[in-house]
Amino acid sequence: MPKVKVNDITMNYERQGAGEPIVLIPYLAADNACYAFQTGDYAKHFTCISIDPRGAGETDKPAGTYSTQMFADDVSAFMQAIGVERAHISGVSLGAATGIWLASKHPQRVKSLSLHSCWDKTDPYLKTVVEGWRSIAKGLGSVTEMVIQGVLPWCLTPELYAAKPEYIDALAAFVRGRPVQPLDAFMRQSGAVIAHDARGELAKIKAPTQITFGRHDVVTSTRFADALKNGIAGSELSVFEDCAHAAIYENVAGFNERTLNFLKRHSG
Repeated sequence: MPKVKVNDITMNYERQGAGEPIVLIPYLAADNACYAFQTGDYAKHFTCISIDPRGAGETDKPAGTYSTQMFADDVSAFMQAIGVERAHISGVSLGAATGIWLASKHPQRVKSLSLHSCWDKTDPYLKTVVEGWRSIAKGLGSVTEMVIQGVLPWCLTPELYAAKPEYIDALAAFVRGRPVQPLDAFMRQSGAVIAHDARGELAKIKAPTQITFGRHDVVTSTRFADALKNGIAGSELSVFEDCAHAAIYENVAGFNERTLNFLKRHSG
């Protein structure tokens, strides 16, 4: 996979497909492969550019305090480095929080914005959940096993665990097969989640924006929907009724179809 110098780091990424570019920004602790179930469909219509953000995958993991604003600055510099002036921007969870900052601070980079399982400011409940993940990671000494045991149950519904245990096992194997995130890098990334506050950025976003949630999500639930929808002028809100935090895995066909519809409407 190609790598490029971005600010103070070397960033790893993957590119596939043809058409207008879409930059896919991963969620907490994930690398570019987290969108494996989307890129097959997306790449039929767009050039998919999936990144390893600062602190994850094969991208550098320098010491220091990370923030969602820093991640957005990285993405803007990354786009410049690879010669992509403007792109559709899509992210899930931490990737979506990064997208808010990118669209507000670097609007010239954003043709459309897709915010999935997003939030405007970390509240006490979300902070408690993420602090629990940090405790599990430290206790297990493994970010990978923390994701499987501590994060996935928040991302998927109990019904999916009951109906498709083999699919859950496959997702766990997928996580174990990716580059291991060091504990200190996870602590820095998750610190950015806890500190996230982009309330003052929403009104600055002018790009066409789709906002999606899973009805059964409690991590970034629809309690954040009104702030995002009312804060971003002209934005569209959609809820996946059968999903929790990770509609990208729980309802792959439905997620891809609905999100591609928005992307294609704002292409050209």
